[in-house]
This record gives sequence, C-alpha cells and structure tokens, in this order.
Amino acid sequence: MVPHTLLLAAPRGFCAGVDRAVLIVEKALEAYGAPVYVRHEIVHNKHVVETLRRKGAVFVEDETEVPEDAVIVFSAHGSPPEAFENSKRLGHTLIDATCPLVTKVHHEARRYARDGLDIVMIGHDGHQEVVGTMGQSPDNITLVETPEDVDALELDPDRPVTYITQTTLSMDETASVVDRLNERFPGLRQPKSDDICYATQNRQDAVKQLAERCDMVLVVGSQTSSNSKRLVEVSKDRSVPAYLIDDVSEIDASWFDGVGTIGLTSGASAPEVLVEEVIDWFKARGTETVDTVLVVDEDVEFSMPSNLARKLMETTAG
Repeated sequence: MVPHTLLLAAPRGFCAGVDRAVLIVEKALEAYGAPVYVRHEIVHNKHVVETLRRKGAVFVEDETEVPEDAVIVFSAHGSPPEAFENSKRLGHTLIDATCPLVTKVHHEARRYARDGLDIVMIGHDGHQEVVGTMGQSPDNITLVETPEDVDALELDPDRPVTYITQTTLSMDETASVVDRLNERFPGLRQPKSDDICYATQNRQDAVKQLAERCDMVLVVGSQTSSNSKRLVEVSKDRSVPAYLIDDVSEIDASWFDGVGTIGLTSGASAPEVLVEEVIDWFKARGTETVDTVLVVDEDVEFSMPSNLARKLMETTAG
C-alpha cells in the first residue's frame, strides 16, 4: 500500500543562492570552456555535482590543487580570505559564487573585528560556511554549537561581545544559544540584521505545516546537506516520522504501511527534477491526490558576479 494523498511543501528545493551558484558554474563553462575548477562542492548535493562534473567542472578541496592561470569558481558556502589570496597568487581567473547572504555575514564579522568586539559564531564545526566565516577574523571569532558551549566560553570581560550565525541554521536552532549568550553577557551587542537565510526558515516552516497534516515526511536531499538533514529533524521534533533520500531509488515501500498522507519536500540544494521523480513514483503506484501546501512565495534573485557577466557579454558580442 502507498499513501492515498501526497502533500508538496512550497517553498522547497533550490534557494536563490544555490540557483545562482549552479548557474555560475554552467555559465563559466560556457564562457571559458572546460575545465572549470570548483573549490569545494558548489552546493551540497551529489546529483548537482555529478551533473556539473559531466559538463566539465573539476571539483577540488583546495585552490592550491588548481593549475596556474586556470578558471576557478569558489562555492556558495564561502571561503576564507587566504583562499582568495592563494588563487590570485596562482593567477587564477577567480569567479566568486559565495551566496550574497553569506557574504553579508563576512562583512559583519570583519566590521565587528575592526570595532574591537569579541565575536561568537553559532554554527556547526567543520561546515564549509563556518570555516569561511571564521576565516574572516580568526583571532576575534569563537565557535559555539550549544548553550553548554556558551557556558564554557572564556572571553575578556572588558571587551564587548556580539554574535553571528551560520546562515543555514533556523531561528529555532539558534534561540536557546542566543538566550544563553544574553544571560552570560548582559551587554551583548545584538546584530543589526538577522543572519538566518530566508530560504532555510521558509523550508522549515513549510515542513512544520506538513507535519500537522501528514503521517510521514520525505525530504529529498544529500546526507552532506545540513539544511536537508534539519528538515528531517523538524518533522521528527513534531513526532512525525521522516526520511532523507538522495533520489527515488532510495525509497523503501515498507515505510508506508499504515500511512495515509505523506509530505514531500526538498533541501535548498536539491534540484526539482528529483522531487518530480518521487511524485511520479507515488502516482505510478496509486497515490490519487497530490496537493501543494503553500507557506510563502519566494521571489528573491541574485545577480551574476560582475567579471563573469562581462565575459559572457564579450563572448556574445564576439
């Protein structure tokens, strides 16, 4: 038996930053030809990475692996300043695909450091975005993940303290840590703007809506995608079983015994074609009703990096 009703989360899938990053690699291949090197996975989805690899993208973990004078794209997650310096030294044609929302946090970190503040970063240790952000001012930034980490902080009592957050966390995830920071540091400087990515929050809000109406939730996304894994957790936090799948091949029909309504969403780095294949899987097995649960319309767009835009214009003109 398969569920009789499939509810689709909206929004889901690619956010503006991911859409831009993938398009940047495609357009770089178009403008410069293969190979185009990419520092770190452009986004955390194995299908996206494999598709771009087949088109001529070469993925590396470090810019020093890239030949001199080659074309390199820096991933959407952001990179530390020394990576940019290394690429310039090697004569790379550097195209920066860092999500503009991450770039905003980088600017904040550097400004706080210039102003003499100690900066607490809320994020996941080892995540590429955290590595890039902490690299903006490593002497001023301390990473925390939990309220207990805040308790263990040893900061100069005479220096003002502020905080920044990994953009792909949600307000729910950061709330307890921010509360503890306010308790420990009564004069805590509040960020001028919210660092949380609109897309992360919207996708989690959509899963909350699904969980109210579903017996189970499926999330399309890769295990390397922190925002995809968090969507699973959001559902489970509401006592609704959830599974993370890379694609339709990972569906196990035994999951659906006794399930009447199932919710379907996807992480911010998962292409919509993978969701469509899952929808087709359910329809082919007798799921009769497919509806959309709309939480909010997204209309955010980000422009191309200026150097790539100029190259594309030159290519077209030529």
